[in-house]
Amino acid sequence: MKSSITSFALILGLILCSCEGGAKQAVDGKVTISGSLSNAPGGDVILSKFTDSRPEVLDTLDLTDGKFEYTFELDAPTFLELNLQGARTVRLALFEEDVEINYDFSNDQSLEIEGSKDSQEMTKIESLMTNYENQVKALNDEYYQAMSANDTEAIKGIQEKALLLEDNQSAKVKETINSMGDSFASLAAIGFLNTKSDFPFIDSLVAELNQRYPDTKMIVQMKQQLDELRALSIGQVAPEIESINPNGELLKLSDYRGKYVLIDFWAAWCKPCRAENPNLVRMYDQYRDNGFEIFGVSLDRAREPWVQAIADDNLGWPQVSELKYFNGEAPVTYKVNAIPASFLLDPEGKIIARDLRGKSLENKLEEIFQ
Repeated sequence: MKSSITSFALILGLILCSCEGGAKQAVDGKVTISGSLSNAPGGDVILSKFTDSRPEVLDTLDLTDGKFEYTFELDAPTFLELNLQGARTVRLALFEEDVEINYDFSNDQSLEIEGSKDSQEMTKIESLMTNYENQVKALNDEYYQAMSANDTEAIKGIQEKALLLEDNQSAKVKETINSMGDSFASLAAIGFLNTKSDFPFIDSLVAELNQRYPDTKMIVQMKQQLDELRALSIGQVAPEIESINPNGELLKLSDYRGKYVLIDFWAAWCKPCRAENPNLVRMYDQYRDNGFEIFGVSLDRAREPWVQAIADDNLGWPQVSELKYFNGEAPVTYKVNAIPASFLLDPEGKIIARDLRGKSLENKLEEIFQ
């Protein structure tokens, strides 16, 4: 079953890929990684490079009296990982500058990174990642406790906390990226942003970095992905939807121009969708006379459960479906791969928000109509 059960079930991790390949700003030289380790537990110091999001071991560094030094060819911006004897991992972003790493194993806060400014910027991302992971873990623990107790009110409250956490994290990530200037290390922070809601910011960032680091493999790949998403980004006119309602009549999304329209992708079999329906009914009743409309697009495969769900949930807004699951023209066009999913349009048919639910949707509608 494809459904987004909770917004806080987030996949964490940095997008750390190789940046090699045809860079016009190639560096004609070498880069040196050096450092010293105190109170080391014993073991190897292993240097790896990230290629297609996976680390590839480059070499095991020689360690003499707690010191190491390694020089290698580097002709493009590159993300690397230094494993310090299995006890600490240091992620590096290297291009033109050498880097020096000093660490005392008896003090977890003793890590010092000198030289490479890009690598120093990576520590900001590491801090963001750690704090976010801890907050998500705490919410997950709360969620499973509430699920075990079948506490629906607590579950609803946790979901609202998750949405707020996601919004706050996005703001922090953007602030951190802005503080990095033109450092390519900011690419690693993009993994914390939502390409749907944060598209304009990501698009602008990638365009700026592409000017500084032209033809870098990772940036080229990101540009291609963004081009595919551009038609569904904030500010774009939503693609047309033409489909059949339960009475066999053809409805068009464009028929509702002049109103604020929420395109709601849902299905009778989708429990999170059905759980959200009472909220939609309440907000529809509150704002429909102010110019708010909902355009339901069902991903059901059979007419009977679809029509029954409309009746059971008292859905009084226009509904259409091709009864083709995720393979219908509308979900394919809108790149819907999980539900519930939604797009909020202004009276001109332009997308102004995506995937708003519960309190987030309520706040947005209040902002629009009051």
